[in-house]
Amino acid sequence: MNRENKRRKYAKGYYRHNACSDSFTCKICDRLVVSHGAGSDHRNHCPWCLSSQHLDNDPGDREANCGGAMEAISVWIRKGGEWAVVHRCRICGHLSSNRSAADDSPLKLMSLALKPLGNPPFPLERIDALSELMDSN
Repeated sequence: MNRENKRRKYAKGYYRHNACSDSFTCKICDRLVVSHGAGSDHRNHCPWCLSSQHLDNDPGDREANCGGAMEAISVWIRKGGEWAVVHRCRICGHLSSNRSAADDSPLKLMSLALKPLGNPPFPLERIDALSELMDSN
């Protein structure tokens, strides 16, 4: 069964507490994604490109009518040190967070984690001057 038809078969909130073992094709990289190897019963993003699809308003409800591609834009560290991926819908801008999976691409995760360092909010040429300013205070 494809991901788009799940909301028709199950009651609201079903996937919040029940495993989803269905495979799906990633809307971004076009690879087949299987639930096996995720380290969780809730596979919700592609392990290669880390993208997802906008299906839920609240986790597991399958109530989102958007269906847009959810692009991985960042990572954050949850309580206890577990990593999570921040997704943003390309159509409506909805933000969500999903736990990283055991088989997620470590290179893609590190790329997201290091992204802010490659594009700081100030010119790198001024880092010495900024450091001196901070030391004088």
